Formats: sequence, C-alpha cells, structure tokens
Amino acid sequence: QVQLVESGGGSVQAGGSLRLSCAASGYTYRSNCMGWFRQAPGKEREAVAGISTGSGNTYYADSVKGRFTISQDNAKNTLYLQMNSLKPEDTAMYYCAIRLNRWCGGRVPDVADFGYWGQGTQVTVSS
Repeated sequence: QVQLVESGGGSVQAGGSLRLSCAASGYTYRSNCMGWFRQAPGKEREAVAGISTGSGNTYYADSVKGRFTISQDNAKNTLYLQMNSLKPEDTAMYYCAIRLNRWCGGRVPDVADFGYWGQGTQVTVSS
C-alpha cells in the first residue's frame, strides 16, 4: 500500500530555513504527480508546490515562488521541500501527497487531485 511519511518540520524564526522530506513507498509507477500542501488552523488546505516525477517539471503557488524549492531523489523515493526566507504566514501543517501514474498537468496541483496523503509535519515560524 502507498505510504508517505513527512519529516523535517520544526520551529524557526522569520527569515530562517527548513527542509521537509517525504519518504514514499508502496508503488511502482515512475511518472506521478507529487505535491506539498499546507493547512493553517481555521483555513482550507492549499497547494504549495508540485512536481511531475517523470519530467521533473515543477510548479509553485505564487505565495512561495522564489522562496521554496520542491525536488526529488528518485533513488531514495523521497520528495523534498526546501523552504527559505520563512514568514510567520508560512506557519501550518505541511503534507505531501501523490497522484499515481498521472502528470501534474502543467499547473500547481489541486487538493482534490490527490488520493494518497501523509500525516503531516508542523512548521511554525515566529516573528
């Protein structure tokens, strides 16, 4: 069965950096859409970044462009999110997700597109 396990969250001051990891297992498709999402208290889950794992094409929400970088290590079946210049408004639970055997479709992925989710890792940015 598909498993996604996030790690790397924590508490940092504004301007700091964190690197999130998502270890993926339980599937054999090589061309998938993987994404990072976040949900702050009282708000809906929103997309942060996506990557089509076959092509390596990446997509970012406007709020994180230039600050966050999504990447993958195919040998380790791991997805990463490097977050720099963090702001208090980046505080949220961060989730990774995968849509099997599908491209991201040339855009930032939508929450509704994904059927498999990790349990999340908390990121807290203080001012």
